[in-house]
Amino acid sequence: MINKIFKRFSMRKKLIILLLFGFLISTLAFADHHITRGPDIGEIYFVGPTSTGEGIYHSTDFGETATCMDSISEVISICADKTSGCLYRIRMPDALYFSNNYGNYGSWVYRHNNIFSDILSGKDQGYIYNGITEHSEDFGVNFISHICNGYFGLRKTAEIDNQDSVGYAIVYKYSVYDSLYLLTTFDNFENLEVKHKFNWSQTTNVELSRGNEDGELYLYKTTAFEEEKELWYSNDYGDSWELKNEFNCPNLPITGIVGGRQSGELYMVAAYIQLGYEIAHIYIYHSLDYGETFTVYHPFSHGSEPYVGNFEASPISGTVPLTVQFTDLSTGEDIYSWEWDFDNDGEIDSYEQNPEYTYQDTGYYSVSLTINYMQSITATRYYYIHVTDTVAIDEDITFVPGIELNSYPNPIVTRTEIYYTLPDNIREAVIEIYNIKGEQIEEIFINNNQSSIEWNTKGLASGIYFYRLNIINSPIKKMILLK
Repeated sequence: MINKIFKRFSMRKKLIILLLFGFLISTLAFADHHITRGPDIGEIYFVGPTSTGEGIYHSTDFGETATCMDSISEVISICADKTSGCLYRIRMPDALYFSNNYGNYGSWVYRHNNIFSDILSGKDQGYIYNGITEHSEDFGVNFISHICNGYFGLRKTAEIDNQDSVGYAIVYKYSVYDSLYLLTTFDNFENLEVKHKFNWSQTTNVELSRGNEDGELYLYKTTAFEEEKELWYSNDYGDSWELKNEFNCPNLPITGIVGGRQSGELYMVAAYIQLGYEIAHIYIYHSLDYGETFTVYHPFSHGSEPYVGNFEASPISGTVPLTVQFTDLSTGEDIYSWEWDFDNDGEIDSYEQNPEYTYQDTGYYSVSLTINYMQSITATRYYYIHVTDTVAIDEDITFVPGIELNSYPNPIVTRTEIYYTLPDNIREAVIEIYNIKGEQIEEIFINNNQSSIEWNTKGLASGIYFYRLNIINSPIKKMILLK
């Protein structure tokens, strides 16, 4: 199944170019739920900045416009009931409040203490969940405990399915640094089982949201330093996953995701808070194709446009010595200086706005730009510049039909699984692995009786590696090893 998933993605290679990048200076925490769908199509609630602080907003037109229902602080998370107008919020540290009037000021009623940050809406009216440990069937007045047999580790995020008694939790173990586990229940958290293992670090941030159909899940993933921002999708209760989107813009401030009430519908909310709320903006990303493309709405704006650190370079790959022209694309008023770090070593290499730089050594280079105004913003593009020897590895080569090649996980911590498909007329082949200098470091013999093979990285240093088949015009793929 994983092989088929990656085959579809590798053939498509469809990346979304989002219209917005930026930097978030806020108390909003990504791990909590800051957007939730209402009972009607196009209806969402979300937490975002006001001109002086935070507020809860309500929209009935997919986020194109929104009304601030209550300016309120210390909101950890929100969730909407399937009942019209019903909304729940958790206030720091753990108090549950309920509104039956769309979250309007003065309509909130205290419900309960000792509530987790991932308060979740159930399938039916009045059903909400306190994480995975208990649920309420009377709008949060009373809670029924769950046994949770099979549960282990510490929870990253949780979600409830559209189907009765089905739920999910992503957890990690202290003793297993490079893995996250998806636990699934089919009996309302009386029993849980491992449905999927992600070869992702414990420090990876994840948020789950159900889709419109039974068994549909969206997963938004960011690594600790935001080297990766990815959207994954499953339609089989989390058994297999398809990578839908990779967001390669620096510091995109996504504060929450939620599936909609139409087929393929997904919302994402981004919030910018800068200069002590002198600049505050909310953007809603709305998708109807499972997160592959988005329409961007701007329901709240205060002050000037956000300060955004961004840049591009040309060329981004070539042989040593490689001269690269960098162009500043940052936005915001009164930017007075630019600080470039062309090899991510923490030292400033140029103060020019649009500098030129020559790389003298081979390798992959992360590039950072810091813009200074009344504050500072740093935008980093990881592994952005690729410098090779005189014989460059061509990653865009036209390859033979019938060959597919991918790996998972990537980046790698200790090992990865290389998935492949050979043409019908080839029974055996070799996977060749190269370092960034183009030197072959390993051969793995394969045949068409299998579809994958494990590669162990023991003894190898962190860095960039390439792999291909020993077949003419095989695709050449990249792996990143992080140790």
